[in-house]
Amino acid sequence: MTRTRYQLSDVGGALSWSSLHSFLINIGGDSALARDLDKSTGWDQTIKTNAILADIYDLLQIIRAEIVALGGTKPRKIKPYPRPGADEDKKRKLGKGAMPLTELRKWIKERQEHG
Repeated sequence: MTRTRYQLSDVGGALSWSSLHSFLINIGGDSALARDLDKSTGWDQTIKTNAILADIYDLLQIIRAEIVALGGTKPRKIKPYPRPGADEDKKRKLGKGAMPLTELRKWIKERQEHG
């Protein structure tokens, strides 16, 4: 209701029930109500749109590379459009190899003592 000058307490008075119905039917997909009602996807509308556009971009680059390859030129390697979090996942390393058993036991003991 922040988009109007009305509040829910105005329903039935200054704001008619039909006006409230019209407002709710035409509310945008980026509203809190739409996000709350659409729990099936778990994606915000903007995120969905951006992901779809990035996929389309990647496909167009692949098609372009295939067309270039038809001319006898070796196509360059296609890099996917950058997506949020993709680079961070590649950079994240957990450890650098196997931990000696004595260190592992010491680590477990420390965790048990600290709760």
